[in-house]
Amino acid sequence: MTSRRPALALLTLALIPGLAACGSSGDKKASSSDSAHGASNRAAITITADKGCSIDNSTLAAGGIDFTVKNVDATAVSEVEVLSGDRIVGEKENLPPGFNGTFSITANAGDYTLYCPGASTEKSPLKVTGKSAAADGSSAALASQASKGYANYVNTQVGYLLANAKALNTALQGTDLTAAQAAYAKARPFYEKIEPVAESFPGLDGAIDARADGVPATSLTGFHRIEYGLFKVKSLKGLAAYGAGLVKNVQKLQTRTDALAKQDLPYQLTELANGAQGLLDEVASSKITGEEERYSHIDMLDFANNDEGAEQAFAQLTPILEKSDPALTKQIQDQFDALNTLVEKYRDAAEPSGYVLYTKLTKADKRKLAAAVKAVQEPLSKVASKVAG
Repeated sequence: MTSRRPALALLTLALIPGLAACGSSGDKKASSSDSAHGASNRAAITITADKGCSIDNSTLAAGGIDFTVKNVDATAVSEVEVLSGDRIVGEKENLPPGFNGTFSITANAGDYTLYCPGASTEKSPLKVTGKSAAADGSSAALASQASKGYANYVNTQVGYLLANAKALNTALQGTDLTAAQAAYAKARPFYEKIEPVAESFPGLDGAIDARADGVPATSLTGFHRIEYGLFKVKSLKGLAAYGAGLVKNVQKLQTRTDALAKQDLPYQLTELANGAQGLLDEVASSKITGEEERYSHIDMLDFANNDEGAEQAFAQLTPILEKSDPALTKQIQDQFDALNTLVEKYRDAAEPSGYVLYTKLTKADKRKLAAAVKAVQEPLSKVASKVAG
């Protein structure tokens, strides 16, 4: 995978502020916020085993909002979400007991819900009042361009995803196992590129991409149920129904992303920044470990496309970020380029996925990839609070 900078420059005229807003990676020490938001527009979330999920400021002003999160001792909780209806507008994942984290969102006036899945008290009301501060004409134009551009990118990827899901479904109705395995690999990239958008619709994400984490693979309904049949059982028997279900759920995803794209600002700028961060979190948590594609072992394909999706989302923000912090913008771009160069070394034209299988990676390979991802994650985690508001 060569550097995508020229292609990204073309996409900079479009963005979606609506990716699930993931903050910086969990850390033992709470990181200081780079946001210029006043103390009144910050809230601290505390998670404990006995009291669940609580917040110290449940009424906030519209605009940019910063959250700090501390999981004191709740072993059943590892993430926090801010919901608008059933849509995730901000979240922080990977927060086991003893860990702290931060995330930022941009919110209009309205009623929201603070949601900590698995906590003794899972949901708390959150109210946002007033009006967001109006951006100047130049900033508003850049935000609109970014939002629309990313929306176009997402819709394009979902279109490709649907076409390839249909091709996979057709292959699953046949008798050629090798062809069906190749069709599976061809369909995976498009979901991986826009995963945070899909994850903002929790029911659909689970139906399309849930993994066998603590449950039998046969209980799944989407990609990884098909993966299990094709690569573990090595049989097409019974998979046609799952192929049809996958197509149906991708069509639902397309309906929702199409509807979002018709809005003036389908995705907030913080959602873009946090979505890019979330894609790299996905790489670090499941691709490098081989947990995502545990039967097909095409994790490097997913890795490469999570990386591309993150870079595409960041590209939409670069004209805005360059005005406030050109040094940070260059640092992130340079680290993306370095990551791209490294991933390129793992291409393998002999494999249907186009990349070496995860089982061929050495411990040294995994360490190099993890270090390259971390080098992007750390500066990228600063972007959300810089573009919020």
